Amino acid sequence: MGTTRAALRRGRGGGARAEGVEEGDGEARQDGEGGGRRRVPGAAAAVAGDGAARRRQVARGAAAGRDHRQGPQELRAYAQPAAWHQVHAVGKQGPITLDLKSSAFDPKEKVWTRFPPEGSKYTPPHSSCDFKWKDYCPQVFRTLRKLFKVDAADYMLSLCGDQALRELSSPGKSGSFFYLTSNDQYMIKTMKKAEVKIFLKMLRAYYNHVRAFENTLVTKFFGLHCVKLAGANQKKVRFVIMGNLFCSEYSIHRRFDLKGSSLGRTTDKPQTEIDEYTTLKDLDLNFIFRLQKPWYQEFQRQVDRDCEFLEQENIMDYSLLVGVHFRDKRDRLLTGGSFDSDSSRASSPHLSRGDTDPNRMSKIKLGSNMPTRAELTVRKSDCEVQIIGEPTGEFYDVILYFGIIDILQDYDISKKLEHAYKSFQYDPTSISAVDPKQYSRRFRDFVFKAFQEDKLEI
Repeated sequence: MGTTRAALRRGRGGGARAEGVEEGDGEARQDGEGGGRRRVPGAAAAVAGDGAARRRQVARGAAAGRDHRQGPQELRAYAQPAAWHQVHAVGKQGPITLDLKSSAFDPKEKVWTRFPPEGSKYTPPHSSCDFKWKDYCPQVFRTLRKLFKVDAADYMLSLCGDQALRELSSPGKSGSFFYLTSNDQYMIKTMKKAEVKIFLKMLRAYYNHVRAFENTLVTKFFGLHCVKLAGANQKKVRFVIMGNLFCSEYSIHRRFDLKGSSLGRTTDKPQTEIDEYTTLKDLDLNFIFRLQKPWYQEFQRQVDRDCEFLEQENIMDYSLLVGVHFRDKRDRLLTGGSFDSDSSRASSPHLSRGDTDPNRMSKIKLGSNMPTRAELTVRKSDCEVQIIGEPTGEFYDVILYFGIIDILQDYDISKKLEHAYKSFQYDPTSISAVDPKQYSRRFRDFVFKAFQEDKLEI
């Protein structure tokens, strides 16, 4: 929809402020494990129910083992007219204030807009089927985007521009589907109704937390939405929009999903098949990341704050997602597995520990673009499970990206039953499903072993 892109640019330069559409988290893995990414077709015929096109889509989905009732392909087609509407509607809103009223966080605070194909006084014509678009707590998410320094027009162009979304090839364990914008900046996750309820329940606490701590490592959420199709089906698709942790000018060569538990916490891939898209787990971790003292101290403080927040909200089963870029190409080969030799992204300049280049240093922040050293570790095979291996003294210069993801799982009855059932079979301390207090303590114990202060004198 060309008018969408033009309208967004007008909104950016004129009095209207471009604003809110989509994106997500949860079981999200910010990679393409299982075979890369697939583009989501923007063709409205396939969306609205052009019989042959829709049947071909469903057939392709069935062949891939996917359930299209949970993961529709048409988010972009609905998002474009919704974006056009919001660009023109947002100009009527007042200035953004960080001090929000309690009513802004009310779960009932939502806005439904109907989008008939022929258009209306307030919405543009489009070639998709008749649908309704819902914004949850729009004022809160508008303010969150300001807090996270998101440019409104760029945000809308990323999500609703002419480029197709890319679908991660494998859904998460929850059955949700994940999409990346063409510029890799934002991720969209489809959500279950229960997840939406959890998120809305903790939204005020989340807002207060990210406002208080600029360096928070928890997922950055930018919007929560729902699309409701017209007709007898009345299917609803809920989705959340979040930042992509691994949006970087550098390739991510290794990625780890770390929880602090050991049961089932290893990849099922043989070493020869592990590549840069494989999500490795706790027992696959073969490094200790050594941060310089000021960064390590800030890392400790922020992990403590974030875990206390999640514990208070009764959240567990979250992970520290870590992306590793090896600055020396020879180091990439020494770590085993395979790497894509793509040079579409810049190879990183060698950055010495004493480097004070202001342009380079200004991009470094906690959890993003952090130069550090990774020390190789090995586990002894003749003893009990070692959650962290023994250091070898062999170091690699790396750039790290990390953050806390999957923060929408509360300790509900299903997790309590999972804990009770597995505790009969395994060591209760080794399983992921434990109460939030124990989970937080175990998570921090593990993370502070995997990340340590670098004692090397400069």
